[in-house]
Amino acid sequence: MSAEAPRMPPIDTRQRVYEVLTGEDQGRVCKDIPDSACREQPRNFLTHVLSLAATKTADGLADPKLVLAWLLGATGAPAFMTGLLVPIREAGALLPQLVIAASIRSLPVRKWVWAIGSIVQGAAAIGVGLAALLLQGAAAGWTILGLLLMLALARSGCSIAHKDVLGKTVSKSTRGTVTGSAGTASAILLLGFGMLLGTGLVERSVGVIAIALGVAGLLWIGAGLLFASLAEAPGATEGGGNPLAVAVAQFGLLRSDPQLGRFVAIRGLLLATTLAPPFLVAMEGRSTGMQAVGLGAFVIASALAAISSSYVWGRLSDVSSRRVIIVAGLIGVAALLAAAAVGAGLGEPVGLSVASPLALPVLVFALSIAEQGIRLGRTTHVVDMADPARRGAYTALSNTITGLLTLGAGAFGLLAQRAGEVPLLLLFAAMAALAVWLARGLEEVQQD
Repeated sequence: MSAEAPRMPPIDTRQRVYEVLTGEDQGRVCKDIPDSACREQPRNFLTHVLSLAATKTADGLADPKLVLAWLLGATGAPAFMTGLLVPIREAGALLPQLVIAASIRSLPVRKWVWAIGSIVQGAAAIGVGLAALLLQGAAAGWTILGLLLMLALARSGCSIAHKDVLGKTVSKSTRGTVTGSAGTASAILLLGFGMLLGTGLVERSVGVIAIALGVAGLLWIGAGLLFASLAEAPGATEGGGNPLAVAVAQFGLLRSDPQLGRFVAIRGLLLATTLAPPFLVAMEGRSTGMQAVGLGAFVIASALAAISSSYVWGRLSDVSSRRVIIVAGLIGVAALLAAAAVGAGLGEPVGLSVASPLALPVLVFALSIAEQGIRLGRTTHVVDMADPARRGAYTALSNTITGLLTLGAGAFGLLAQRAGEVPLLLLFAAMAALAVWLARGLEEVQQD
């Protein structure tokens, strides 16, 4: 497989695909972007979709919650290292953003930050695959964790740059559609990967997973090369300066904009839907043994959820990201309560138990649908709620605070170890319910 950037379709084809995905025709109205970006709208729209589809597919192939966790066990790495995967991946990608946002803000053209960051992520993923093939035990574990940190730090810059570039190059009425379309495309590819593992057509071996990581690396590199072709006009550079001084000053945004503070609180509480799936896997493993856990079934459930909901959530987010967050949060509450009920044995009279082949994968499917909606809703909301001058700062501040909260996620593991998964799932359900209540107070930022 070549790392060459995917070729863009011919101009007429781009226009037709753009019109089909967005429901707009050549008489489209561009909102919140310069006239030059409006002229390049179909090209930029498809560049974003293809680049994001490639990186989202790579994310799934290198998923720390499932794929890398299995890989560490297969290489004989110490068990405690598995618990470091998600905190390193999430906190490493989120925490640095407030500090680096000012530096990125000083660049008139920011697509290069995303392009270079994506290429670095690709190199790190290929390195993880090589480490798994060449090393064993603690050496393999520490090398993989170090490369995962490198990947996460590169992702940090990509996150800020992408939302800023998206806001400059894609109309306000189609930004959710970009992310939703990319999520659906990548989920179809990941579904194929899950089916290969789940049906046994491809064995679960270190060699196979290393190849998958190599493919992920090439997808990241190809996406970076493609994104570099984006037509991005130079933007304002106000707000750049000493990174640490700007970072401290940006915390003042929480006081000056109550809506931002509410949004950050909601996002932190809705971490419950992201943190819950590994505990469902652990719950099944405790009942059936970890070797019997259906890795393929969980990957398939997650992919099917993305296929069936990503595009829909994206389109709905362009209408009302507030409502998407509320509805997706309610789905998450219901799924978490159902998981707690199954874990407590309340489903056994109707044949649903932790050991049932489909019970927990179905609940992961529901949680994944909720997480897709929450992710798309919050991404669209933070881009649309901020004016161009503050978009990067809003993104960086919310991501940094979420990263700090993620560092404390280890406490949930201790709670599950002492009290079991059921009380933890009930706590997660309460967090999501509180987030839904707070989301009722968000403004309808898509309305002019």
